[in-house]
Amino acid sequence: MTTKSVPRQAVLIVNAHSRKGQKLFDDARQKLEAAGVELLAAHAVRNPDRLAATVRDAVKSDAPMIIIGGGDGSMSGTVDEFVGSQCVFAVLPLGTANSFARTLGVPLDLDSAIAVIANGRRRRIDLGMIDGDYFVNAASIGLSPMIGETVPHKLKRYLGRIGYLAWAVRCFVGLRPFRLIIDDGSGERRMWATEVRILNGRFHGGVELTEDADVDSGEIIIQAVTGRSLLRLVLDWYAKFFKLRSREAHAEDFRGREFLLDTRPHHRISIDGEVLATTPVKVKVAASAIDVVVPMTDGPALS
Repeated sequence: MTTKSVPRQAVLIVNAHSRKGQKLFDDARQKLEAAGVELLAAHAVRNPDRLAATVRDAVKSDAPMIIIGGGDGSMSGTVDEFVGSQCVFAVLPLGTANSFARTLGVPLDLDSAIAVIANGRRRRIDLGMIDGDYFVNAASIGLSPMIGETVPHKLKRYLGRIGYLAWAVRCFVGLRPFRLIIDDGSGERRMWATEVRILNGRFHGGVELTEDADVDSGEIIIQAVTGRSLLRLVLDWYAKFFKLRSREAHAEDFRGREFLLDTRPHHRISIDGEVLATTPVKVKVAASAIDVVVPMTDGPALS
């Protein structure tokens, strides 16, 4: 078995609208080059709507690797451009929760993340899909879309996870249980739920929600916090945040390659932090979709 090496040439594209993007762009560029990564181009994109187009142009230019700097929304919003290409995706975590970086084992501080890009290895990973839209890590129905649609950007940008948590408490007051319908092709399940997570990776909101999801498993996990009690949802997050023995007690997991997902009433879906879909949806895994850069010690090697 041979391991493909990480390219030594790359294009750096940073979401300068992300929490730390503008501040760290120049530092990232200098430190990447000092670490031995030759930057063919470097872009600080101040308009998030231009991020995907900038990545698309870099992929078309045959860049061997593109380093994306930003949060989970930046990763998810640009990952579609890598599918079907030979371009390697490298993560520079500059967001609030950085759940995708956590899933890949990429450190969250700038110097250590750059060391991974310079000295790590390639890994072939799965992506999630919701109605044909690729996502990197996790989607959610329930509290996350409520937060995503209403949270003031400045609160999230300047206070980070503390501001996000404070807004979550505010939104929690308006949360209501709903009917969830899951169909895996062999049968339909109906239940009450207060939150649903669609997991390609282990983390959501910076919290490890499952130990079973892996980005190269060839499967996706639907995790439902069941019942009508909002206290049950609070206990679930509490148990998972503090990694208590009871962390599996309040949610039910469904594992498979493809699901039809619906709710009554219909609900909005937050995809890697961005509210982009509404039930009903088709959820599936896109197995072995892209190459990413991970630490040398993380997961199985790419052969």
